[in-house]
Amino acid sequence: MKIDRRRALALLGFGAAAPLTARAQGAYAGPVAFEHGVGSGDPLADAVVLWTRITPKEEGAGQIAYAWRLNPIDRRAGGAKSGQGFTGPDRDFTVKVDVTGLDAGRAYTFEFEANGVTSPMGRTRTLPVGETRELVFAVASCALYPYGYFNAYQAIADLPKLDAVIHLGDYIYEYGGDGSYGMNSPVAAERRHAPDREIVSLADYRQRHAQYKADPQLQAAHARAPWIVSWDDHETANNSWMGGAENHSPETEGDWNTRKANALKAYFEWMPIRDPAAGGSFEAMNRSFQFGDLASLIMLETRLTARDDQLDYGRDLAVVDGQPDVAGFRAKINDPARRMMSEAQEAWLADELVASVRSGRTWQVLGNQVVMARMDVPSPSKVLGEEAVAAAIAAQPEDIARRIEQMERLAAMGLPYGLDMWDGYAAARERLYDAVEAAKAHAIVISGDSHAFWANELHDDDGALRAVEFGATGITSPGAGDSVKSLPVGDLYMKGAKEIIYSDHDAKGFVLLTLTADEARGDLMTVSSIFSKDYETAVRKAFTVTPTEAGVTPLKAVEG
Repeated sequence: MKIDRRRALALLGFGAAAPLTARAQGAYAGPVAFEHGVGSGDPLADAVVLWTRITPKEEGAGQIAYAWRLNPIDRRAGGAKSGQGFTGPDRDFTVKVDVTGLDAGRAYTFEFEANGVTSPMGRTRTLPVGETRELVFAVASCALYPYGYFNAYQAIADLPKLDAVIHLGDYIYEYGGDGSYGMNSPVAAERRHAPDREIVSLADYRQRHAQYKADPQLQAAHARAPWIVSWDDHETANNSWMGGAENHSPETEGDWNTRKANALKAYFEWMPIRDPAAGGSFEAMNRSFQFGDLASLIMLETRLTARDDQLDYGRDLAVVDGQPDVAGFRAKINDPARRMMSEAQEAWLADELVASVRSGRTWQVLGNQVVMARMDVPSPSKVLGEEAVAAAIAAQPEDIARRIEQMERLAAMGLPYGLDMWDGYAAARERLYDAVEAAKAHAIVISGDSHAFWANELHDDDGALRAVEFGATGITSPGAGDSVKSLPVGDLYMKGAKEIIYSDHDAKGFVLLTLTADEARGDLMTVSSIFSKDYETAVRKAFTVTPTEAGVTPLKAVEG
């Protein structure tokens, strides 16, 4: 939705030229620009975080004074807020204001001013209190800048109704340079990463965030509604965990904790999220949002707080008497000591579920980074036929053919493909399901990371349905369908994995999650192209789920 600033100001009774003012003796007074738009996030019933970045146009700028203003969109009297502050090079000239004392369930516009320049106008809203008939969320993840245009972000900005954007991570990527991930895209030449190499230092991560937020389609999505965000791995480095990452080499890239600290400092500077409490805490990412009497959104940090190192078939699958030790490997997967979240996180989640159910809220939505469903690898040859698989292998590059052959080997052993997902942390997943069962929660899991759409039904070890899952595909990031073009990967999982009701590895887009007291609906929204700025938005598939006394029903496909 595009906001006409002059019309909005007139509606609110402000003249279009009514200035915001902020001046201070000794502050930088030279030219500035708002090159990275505005955003808001972490809405509460009485508060919201406003964000922008002020770019000084001269070298050596120090502190910059700014002012901000927030105004209700409705015609009711009262409720406007304003204030002033300073930013500077210590936080990369970003601005974050936690505005409190707001009215519940109210929509606002907001803007900033510095040195006589006014920012674009943004729109935000606080959380409702009491009876809430409907909620609409856009669920997004995985936006690789070089691989395509951010058309899906524009599609989110153009939605007619939107209460919040839930971004589940991989907001930026750490890669860069010739031959790096995504550089085979037809538009990569005009969208090369900056800096044009892998990022490690604080300056690197800041520059990468700045590049992404300079994108006008991403700016439009940030200006449309408040965002509720979490990081995944690429905000630091691929397949990160508490003590390292697959894509981090201490020998050449230095200490992991230093790199992680650089990445997270830039993240908290550049994202519309409340800063950690004094002293810093990863638990700042674990937080919940109460949307009236309809839903609790519980955001989970599953990367850096407590996650154990991912298992690896090459390293951890032992060979005994010339045969893979499948039983031993399964024991490692099911080891109760392996953690995705800490004990304190698990206890906090259990308490949040109980509190939400006791408060009478219909839905408990778990914002989570990686796919939760069981995805034991199906055999391509058994599911699709040996001739089809042979033809697919013959048509693929050698590395893709090896991946297909690996799927066959893992399928024969009954082992999962994605050890970075919850499949690699089976006992931790079961503890989460136990918490859902104990609370009698109506749980909906939303996930990102996989660059594919998913509609899944989640069962515990006894086979009881505990939750459903909607997985968001990438905004642009390439999935299996981009590389394994002759093999229908989605069909393979739908036919061969019991919990997978629907999967699409070709589409780009987001999940539109609509909640009412009677049902939840997940629309898998696609954009027709990420390589052209001309595109159309469509619903690839839609599913509904209904709350029951003890949980949720199976997914039901929406016909037509």
